[in-house]
Amino acid sequence: MTETKHGFATRAIHDGQAADPLTGAVNVPIYLTSTYAQEEIGKHKGYEYSRVSNPTRDALEANLASLEGGASAHVFASGMAAITAMVTLLKSGDHVICGENVYGGTPRLFNQVITRYGIEFSYVDTSDLEKVRAAIRPETKLVHIETPTNPLMTLTDIRAVADVCHERGVELAVDNTFMSPYFQRPIELGADIVMHSTTKFLNGHSDGLGGVLVGTKPEHKEAFAFVQKCTGGILSPFECWMVLRGIKTLAVRMKQHDANGRRVAEFLAAHPKVAKVYYPGLATHPQHDLAARQMSGFGALIAFQTGGLEQANAVLKRVKVCTLGESLGGVETLISHPATMTHAAIGAEARANLGITDGLVRISVGIEDVDDILGDLEQALSVL
Repeated sequence: MTETKHGFATRAIHDGQAADPLTGAVNVPIYLTSTYAQEEIGKHKGYEYSRVSNPTRDALEANLASLEGGASAHVFASGMAAITAMVTLLKSGDHVICGENVYGGTPRLFNQVITRYGIEFSYVDTSDLEKVRAAIRPETKLVHIETPTNPLMTLTDIRAVADVCHERGVELAVDNTFMSPYFQRPIELGADIVMHSTTKFLNGHSDGLGGVLVGTKPEHKEAFAFVQKCTGGILSPFECWMVLRGIKTLAVRMKQHDANGRRVAEFLAAHPKVAKVYYPGLATHPQHDLAARQMSGFGALIAFQTGGLEQANAVLKRVKVCTLGESLGGVETLISHPATMTHAAIGAEARANLGITDGLVRISVGIEDVDDILGDLEQALSVL
């Protein structure tokens, strides 16, 4: 008899998390151990050293592989550590295509660190399929995209880009941090690798760093596990437990993030002091139809134009319910200034080319009472 595949919320709570066989504990224990007792030479219970493997980490990795529909998952100490592990699939002379409007730390890593090892990067607008096709070379091995992008919420058609990549023997990696697997599952659309900063929606409580790579092939499992073992940039057992704890409520949290996000986007779009709003859930978003097709919700990330640096700072100084700070995906509403925070490293010229102005503000809508969020934004925007 074929085993029934449970729904998302059920898998989030149960997959990889069987009751502890020793005590019956419902929650996976935090195995705070660096090493494991062995019965004799070559005989142990499946664990030797926690850099290589740990039961708490195994539980989280099994859970994340299930939620994304991948063959294996491998967790790392941060989202950037996960991206670093991903490029270890490459060798000198290889070429990577990266979306031109991704989190600023990604091109910083690629341009200032990885290029030292003879790997070349091209940055293109991956929402334009022909630009992706034209950028592929014989030595191209990987296309890495974010969809929606950070912070301008531009979408890439995952299935279409996956088809182009696979026609040319290129793998597609998708940063799925903004949507979480609750709203978007890139592997079902043809992606080969999915990456998350688990710091964000997966953890959901702004109290831990982490990253994950979900692979679809045996060679991904072998390569990423080897990188974990060799480099040691793994997620600690306690941090693994924190992410597992967060994932149990991922489905209900994402529903509320989405409901609040839609309300906030509509409020901002109607506000006379807001010049423009970037949110794929708005019918005015140029890729709204694509968003409705490849995502099951529109999420909590919104960007909007205030007019300039002085105006943005005036608004950000006045917020009270919203928290001015880096990051996103927490239960609290976080508001930030991309030009001086997430995208400061790419420089003023690159920001200008991408449309990241000094007046742009990004908001990660939390799960507070939405009327309190709207009231806070109303009083903050009144200064303009």
